[in-house]
Amino acid sequence: MTNTLDSGIDRALFDDAIRPQDDLFRHVNGRWRAETEIPADQSSYGSFMILRDEAELAVREILEGATDAPEGSGLRKAADAYAAFMDEDRLTRLGVDPITPDLMQVLVASSIDELLWLAGRQERQGVGGFFSMYVIGDVGDPETNILYFEQSGLGLPDEAYYREEQYAPIVAAYRDHVERMLGLAEVPNPGERADRVLALETAIAAHHWDNVKSREADLTYNPTTRDELLARFEGIDLAGWMQELQAPAHVFDRFVLREPSFADGLVTLLVEERLDEWRDWLLWRIVAHYAAVLTPEISAANFDFYGKLLTGAPQQRDRWKRGVGHAEGMLGEAIGEAYVAKHFKPEAKERMDALVADLMDAYRDSIAELPWMTDETKARALDKLEKFTPKIGYPSKWKDYSDLAVVPGDLVGNVRRSAVFEADFEFAKVGEPVDRDLWLMTPQTVNAYYLPHQNEIVFPAAILQFPFFVADRDAAANYGAIGAVIGHEIGHGFDDQGSKYDGDGRLVDWWTDADREAFERHTHSLIAQYQGLVPEGVEQGEVNGELTIGENIGDLGGLGIAWKAYLRHLDGAEPPVIDGMTGAQRFFLSWAQAWREIRRPEMLQMLLAIDPHSPAEFRCNQIVRNLAPFYEAFGVTDADALWLPEPERVEIW
Repeated sequence: MTNTLDSGIDRALFDDAIRPQDDLFRHVNGRWRAETEIPADQSSYGSFMILRDEAELAVREILEGATDAPEGSGLRKAADAYAAFMDEDRLTRLGVDPITPDLMQVLVASSIDELLWLAGRQERQGVGGFFSMYVIGDVGDPETNILYFEQSGLGLPDEAYYREEQYAPIVAAYRDHVERMLGLAEVPNPGERADRVLALETAIAAHHWDNVKSREADLTYNPTTRDELLARFEGIDLAGWMQELQAPAHVFDRFVLREPSFADGLVTLLVEERLDEWRDWLLWRIVAHYAAVLTPEISAANFDFYGKLLTGAPQQRDRWKRGVGHAEGMLGEAIGEAYVAKHFKPEAKERMDALVADLMDAYRDSIAELPWMTDETKARALDKLEKFTPKIGYPSKWKDYSDLAVVPGDLVGNVRRSAVFEADFEFAKVGEPVDRDLWLMTPQTVNAYYLPHQNEIVFPAAILQFPFFVADRDAAANYGAIGAVIGHEIGHGFDDQGSKYDGDGRLVDWWTDADREAFERHTHSLIAQYQGLVPEGVEQGEVNGELTIGENIGDLGGLGIAWKAYLRHLDGAEPPVIDGMTGAQRFFLSWAQAWREIRRPEMLQMLLAIDPHSPAEFRCNQIVRNLAPFYEAFGVTDADALWLPEPERVEIW
């Protein structure tokens, strides 16, 4: 049977010299990878980045066309913020004057307590401190918002950089970068200060939890009171730091301290003998925070380390691209409202609603049939599934930016005012009911997410495009791409950490001991599969199976359940053969097409250390090795490279 329906598969970019049975990723993407160069201003390029470039162009058009939007409207403020960023001549004239008063205050700080007050003041204005803070639902009471404290204070991507020998050249370059940047900011004795910054950050990093331990939902839920935290910091004026944040008093009545031992470690470092180090550390935090909005020279110098050295991108992004990111960071939903009006089609949401329903039904069937789970836990898993909330396209209500003042031409001032606006917005949520209409991503973001404490899956408008989704193409391609993404996000509700939350978003153990043990046997097998995989082009580093297990469970369950949803969609009918490809083949080829990507070695090495996602080639190939329908679709045998003996294959959900 043949059909003229669009297959949704771009065969012109295949490498037919590579068999899908040996390497599905390179079979589908090989020609594209061979013929494509990563743009000079990017560290990676592929399906996600292509869509992000398109969204970026769309936002630029919106911003440049909004200069005559009504005065005081969110869109006009976004246009003004963008215009201020684009005025390089003014930034050059100003030099470092916009931050000089901040630096001078720090230079004359005469005690740790005074330094803490200044750190709190700077943190309110957006400068990162030794804690990062955010407000979400309390996982012990998910209907109510609470403040979370998380370890922070480092200038390198992860604590591992400060302790592992493989990163020694990067650490040395970082020290030189700090010296260079402090010098450009006209801070005296930048070399000595850079040495002290590195010494203090190394000490701070020694108290950080590693990124595997920090994933543990039960270990990182530590409700704490203001009095309990102040008792930990006895003899240190942490109350003064809190006061400078200007949060309502009740915000600190009860909060979550994610890594308690990190706080204890800070206590040992906040001593007068280290005042010089803390002073230099805060100077550096200020300079680093504002580097992108100071002179072109300072911005370029900052890129030399964080862009060129860490990610391998040889060229800084065009000013307008950085300006788009700046405006989106300040007024993302005001821009998003205009983006949706112009670029999002209602039929896309209708088709996505149907796909989500199919995926939910397939998960429901799969859970009911699990051989390793008892009926007691199945009932609770199904209850959680019933309580999932899908959000597609854009929020039902838009963020109100009325209280955010954007002053034309005042770039640094706008950054400060935006940080204060966001801080007040977040603090105002503490103790209030969770607003389930809020989104954590804008519609123009090419991504998706699952939020465990609200048990919701979210798919912004910008991801609902080729190669992930096309409303009128063959169903197999949609189920193999966006269907697998939907399944992935639902799967996070049942991964190694998401499975610790119930359907209401409460952190509670709803499993029998035997079922949890059976689940962990499966996850340990998947960890072993990924542990030690080395992506092409990397000389040092390998996949950390423990760090990536949550995302790998999401991928495995997502594609497996998407396949079952596709079969439900067919309802017993034989899918058409299109362009010589069966429905099953198109399903898996679409999966591989969605992971089309190339990355610079520097970026790959960094992501291996910090990213809970596996590299694209393994997200594609390692997953299909576990799925029997892939073997059937392409006739995979034990003579083929992707063959995995049946006893080693993992199926969880």
